[in-house]
Amino acid sequence: MRIFVWLVRAAVFFVLFAFALNNRDEAAVRWFFGYEWRTPMVFIVLASFALGCAFGVFAMVPSWWKHRRVARKHTASTTIVADSPISQVPAEAALTHPPRDGL
Repeated sequence: MRIFVWLVRAAVFFVLFAFALNNRDEAAVRWFFGYEWRTPMVFIVLASFALGCAFGVFAMVPSWWKHRRVARKHTASTTIVADSPISQVPAEAALTHPPRDGL
């Protein structure tokens, strides 16, 4: 199975490498006020992919902070005694778990 995974990774790498070699033609991105960026097409695609990834991560940060805050509040309010069995945990503590939507 490990060899199969490495073969798939190598195939993806070579497909992307061939894509980069086929897109060496120069392209221009025209900005406002007459500014223009001239570079090979593959760099434009790479830059747009990187900006999209960064935007996605930054868009998720508030949700991560919210879930972290809820989880921290949940662990601070729940105290578990080492000698008591799990079945004796109050029902209110079991119902205040953080929401699982979006995960």
